[in-house]
Amino acid sequence: MKPVTLVVVGAGSRGTTYARFASAFPERAKVVAVAEPREAYRRAMVDKHHIPPEKAFADWRDVAAQAKLADAAVIATQDHMHVEPAAAFADLGYAILLEKPMAPGPEGCRRVVDAVKRNNVLFGVCHVLRYTRYTQQMKAMLDSGVIGDVVGLQRLEPVGFWHMAHSFVRGNWRNEAESGPMLLTKSCHDLDWIHYMMGVPWTAVSSFGSLKHFRAEEAPEGAGERCVACAVAATCPYSAERIYLEALRRGHTGWPVGVLTPEPTQEAVLAALRDGPYGRCVYRADNDVVDHQIVSVEFDGGRTATFTMMAFTKMRHRETHVFGTRGELVGDGRFIRHYDFLTDKTREIDTEADADGSILSGHGGGDFGLMDRFVRAVAEQDPQWILSGPDETLASHLLVFAAEDARRDGGVVTSRGE
Repeated sequence: MKPVTLVVVGAGSRGTTYARFASAFPERAKVVAVAEPREAYRRAMVDKHHIPPEKAFADWRDVAAQAKLADAAVIATQDHMHVEPAAAFADLGYAILLEKPMAPGPEGCRRVVDAVKRNNVLFGVCHVLRYTRYTQQMKAMLDSGVIGDVVGLQRLEPVGFWHMAHSFVRGNWRNEAESGPMLLTKSCHDLDWIHYMMGVPWTAVSSFGSLKHFRAEEAPEGAGERCVACAVAATCPYSAERIYLEALRRGHTGWPVGVLTPEPTQEAVLAALRDGPYGRCVYRADNDVVDHQIVSVEFDGGRTATFTMMAFTKMRHRETHVFGTRGELVGDGRFIRHYDFLTDKTREIDTEADADGSILSGHGGGDFGLMDRFVRAVAEQDPQWILSGPDETLASHLLVFAAEDARRDGGVVTSRGE
């Protein structure tokens, strides 16, 4: 069987990650074209995947103007740039893998779904957490009834103090007008995961949260505009020099350092901190997304779930507690501990016990799991391999938008409003 051919639209961190599947499994997938406006990142993709010069484009519209170049399009542009290429490539008959979120608002999401259904093309959204070994193990346990009927669920997303500073204060997802609210750009993964675990429609949602800390009013006395020339950098946990140069010293030349510069040397990183957005003081940036938020959801049958997004933590796996009528599950992204009411015993499952150390082990194996299933779906023309298709993704996105409306209005939003 010939490998599935891919065009990568957006050769940043996520697009590059998904393309790595083709490098690891050349018999199954091949990147044959790329669209990326930044020359250095476009050139890196060309060199890595031996893409002919005539199939390297600065604008996705130039790809769409060609005869169909590949079996599938992997769209990993910025959030507000998803709808147009997704609709265009659907009209051209490409199978589509779209980075989350689908769009910054419900209208854009519905437009994408309408386009893929109208053209009857395979479609998946990169809700990679659905595809991890951990998620699939926990889902199987819940569906088997091992804890009886699910009554409630608690989930914590410990974003991590430096990750918050990198992506949501200094980075591409810092400002709602340019990307979207935090609950969409970061935590749509989690509300989608909760929706997947519950397995029934949501009925009502409320939410609270705000931007508490990363504001000018919270700046320590003497803080400068940039970390490289700041009198208090030595005592600031959010110092950009500390975050990126320490990562570089530990040998991390990919994310997050690779976001600053395609040439991860100390000189290049320092230049980026002097001149680019990632060197700004976290108290003097143009960010406005929340740094903490809670969401409460009611589902069909009276099930309830709570979700907490918290910036002020050590960066680590999400933590989940599921309560059932016959037991409970506690998970940390790798280990699942099952307590059984009848036997009064606890057993622990290591969901990575048989992991193979794949280079695509990001997101707990979710990056590999997503690409593995999407490529298989395209090869076999079978949408059943895709866990995050148009209908399920639209449902969880509508939950995110409803929760954000509830946060802003201070009320409860019901699914009837969606």
